[in-house]
Amino acid sequence: MKLRNMLLLGIPAIVFWVIAIFVLGIFLIKWFWMWTIPELCPGAVAAGYVAAKISWWTALKLAGLVALLAAITNISKD
Repeated sequence: MKLRNMLLLGIPAIVFWVIAIFVLGIFLIKWFWMWTIPELCPGAVAAGYVAAKISWWTALKLAGLVALLAAITNISKD
């Protein structure tokens, strides 16, 4: 496929949005987890069932999942 045809299909726009959601997702997931989980589940955090803070690696994996789901959603639209 020629580059001109790929640009017309919007491939760079889709890639940009996936990367933006992925990077933003890492920060949002880490921030959301840090502020909500200890407040919603203090007993589980105290007992050690749920971590009060997640690592950057875990946030990266969760952001990857969110980015993948967003890409599937955007690709499957008619």
